[in-house]
Amino acid sequence: MAESKIKFSGLVRVFVYGTLKPGEANYKRYCAGKVVDARLAMLPGKLFALPMGYPAMTRGDSQVYGYLLSFTNPGILKQLDVLEDYQPSRQMSKNLYNRQFMEVYEPKGVCLGDAWVYLMSPEQICQFGGVPQPDGWWSNSGFTPN
Repeated sequence: MAESKIKFSGLVRVFVYGTLKPGEANYKRYCAGKVVDARLAMLPGKLFALPMGYPAMTRGDSQVYGYLLSFTNPGILKQLDVLEDYQPSRQMSKNLYNRQFMEVYEPKGVCLGDAWVYLMSPEQICQFGGVPQPDGWWSNSGFTPN
């Protein structure tokens, strides 16, 4: 059902909070020249920095900040699924991240609609030694939005 919502809108929308954000390590390879709209956004959740140099997010009642990226090519999800080690046909516990559909908001709280987001289980974050990011923002490049 969620897949059909995305096709109906004509855009694939993905909330990114880590290496896929503008200015971060994977943006150029996966997103540059493919994104038709990028805006600051947030989701309810909890954010963690992992020792491997990228973050993970779980559902939660804090705020996680990132970008809502819009793509015209639905094939982008397959590329991002490979990056995030997610296979829809695999058991959730066997994936590194699981792709879910959630409501995304502007930083001031206005709803921007639904988008895909990659979440990690709390158990995996604990195994990896994730460090909570209480301000809800992760950056490996040092970039902080205005």
